[in-house]
Amino acid sequence: MTDSPDHRDPFEGDPRLPAYFGEAWPAVQGFTKLLGEQGELRGLIGPKEQSRLWERHILNSAAVVQFLPTTGVVVDVGSGAGLPGIIVAAMLPEVEVVLLEPMERRTQWLSEVIQELSLGKARVLRGRAEEFDGALEADAVTARAVAPLDKLARWCIPLVRPGGSLVVLKGSSAAAEVERAKYAIRKLGGEAAEVLDAPTIEGVDSTTVVRVMRKTVR
Repeated sequence: MTDSPDHRDPFEGDPRLPAYFGEAWPAVQGFTKLLGEQGELRGLIGPKEQSRLWERHILNSAAVVQFLPTTGVVVDVGSGAGLPGIIVAAMLPEVEVVLLEPMERRTQWLSEVIQELSLGKARVLRGRAEEFDGALEADAVTARAVAPLDKLARWCIPLVRPGGSLVVLKGSSAAAEVERAKYAIRKLGGEAAEVLDAPTIEGVDSTTVVRVMRKTVR
C-alpha cells in the first residue's frame, strides 16, 4: 500500500533529510517507517496522510525543536501519534521528554515506539494536562493540533516553570488565536505571545510557532 504511486511520499529518499536530522536521523527514519506501516491501521493518521508524512508531520514537528531547551524537561501535551514528542525526543537526546496523552491505545503506541527506537529519556504519562497541575513542572511545554491557544494556555501554562516556555505549533490562524488568548495568558502569568517563523528544509513551507514565556517569580 505504501509503495503505490498514490501513497508515495515525494520526500522519501531525499538526501536533505538525513543531513537535516543529523545524529537523530536513524530514530526519525525509524519512527516515520513505523507510522507509515501502522499509523492508519491504529487510527493515528488518515489514509491521505501516507503520501505526506515527511512534509506535513515529521518536518512540521521538527520545526519546533529550534525553540526548545537542549536540557531539562519538555512535556508534549496531547502527544497522540507522537507528533511532535517523539521527534523532539529523537532530536534532543539530553532532554527528558514526557509524552502526555489521555487515550490508552495511543499511550500503548507511544510506549512501543520509545522501546523500539531506544529513546531512553522519553516516558509516557496517561492523562490530560490539567490533571498534572502541581505534579509536573517543565522547562517547556509543547503541543500540536490539540486545541485553540486560549484553551492550551489554561491547560499548559500551569505546567511551565517560571522562566520556562509554552511553545506550540500553529497554522495560519496563529495571530488571531494570540489575540483571543492574550488575557488568559496574562492572567496565568505569561508574557506576551510571540508568533515565530520556523523553517526546516528548502521547498517545505515554514511552520508557524507560538511561544509564550512564563514570568519569573519576583
